[in-house]
Amino acid sequence: MKIVGIAGSNVGTKTKTAMDYTLNAARAQYPNAEITLLDLAEYTIVFGDGRDYREYDGDTKYVAETIMEADAIIIGTPTFQASIPATLKNIFDLLPVNAFRGKVVSMLATAGSARHFLMIEQQLKP
Repeated sequence: MKIVGIAGSNVGTKTKTAMDYTLNAARAQYPNAEITLLDLAEYTIVFGDGRDYREYDGDTKYVAETIMEADAIIIGTPTFQASIPATLKNIFDLLPVNAFRGKVVSMLATAGSARHFLMIEQQLKP
């Protein structure tokens, strides 16, 4: 089983810290799983322009293909102005419409208040 965690911002450290904690718990629970963290701060990703994700190269292709090959995905996002960061939105734009079909997807948000969970309901779940 391949599990991919995404730290969905290119600034700050709180979401990456939360993703590290989460993926360490997953490693303890599923010792045979191949678990990868994609910290978007560590990659240079171009803006999606409508091409198939396999037509990109470099970091962009690596990130998109790693997500597409995953059986389970944990999307970590900070809350910026009651929304997700553009860095994470761009990842979604790079992927096909049905990229998450048949996959287990979980969401983790770091935020300034307990009410920011509503951002996940509005921005990510649809």
